[in-house]
Amino acid sequence: MPETHTAHTDTETLIQTLHAAEATPAAVTLRERGYQLLRLHPGATVVDVGCGTGRAVAELARRGARAIGVDLDPTMLTAARSRFPDLDLRAADAIDLPLADGQAHGYRADKVYHVLPEPSLALAEARRVLAPGGRIVLVGQDWDALVIDSDQPDLTRRIVHARADTILHPRIARAYRNLLLDNGFHDVEVEVHTAIFTDATMQPLLAGHAAAARQTGAISVEEGEAWVREQTRRAASGRLMFAVPMFLAAATR
Repeated sequence: MPETHTAHTDTETLIQTLHAAEATPAAVTLRERGYQLLRLHPGATVVDVGCGTGRAVAELARRGARAIGVDLDPTMLTAARSRFPDLDLRAADAIDLPLADGQAHGYRADKVYHVLPEPSLALAEARRVLAPGGRIVLVGQDWDALVIDSDQPDLTRRIVHARADTILHPRIARAYRNLLLDNGFHDVEVEVHTAIFTDATMQPLLAGHAAAARQTGAISVEEGEAWVREQTRRAASGRLMFAVPMFLAAATR
């Protein structure tokens, strides 16, 4: 029971952190840029793979698209359905989408491909569901390139790299262009948008990075506690500084 409660609490914390992060001006601008690059006409079908709590699906629907959100996480889907009860949300895997061949005019995956066991299979599935001329947009961070201000730079570097090493494909965002080309897409465009966080809502995320680094053995318990104390002080005094380069890649089927 304690483990179940802890898992539930961790998920709720993640959802709260995601809500805070996706509401920032930088995140709003990044989503809007992705929607522009999808080039959807009114009524076009677009699938948001790994839709999480549904914000992008709702925004695409408000823009006049027939938006479909898919996710494998039942907790995320429950949260999405609670927030947006009228959306078309489905439980599905990125490599087995509930769409017919050529049904979609747009495909979007935001912060998804770094956790997929075989990203190329997901891109093959994207090609299957996209009509000729359909557009794909991938968004994600490079986990090795996070920038965190700290009085302990060497320790921070170890924490960032150790956290990255717990991710299945931590550097996949920098490879988006070549992945798209290798899987038959063309007209590939790549942009980098830097999200900057200075408010205390990001402190739990940074604490999670330290916890992950401790679990890998890259830092000691004492080092982790000292680093989290520093970031907590920075958050409380308005001195937190956390920058995340976000890669946005768009291409045509």
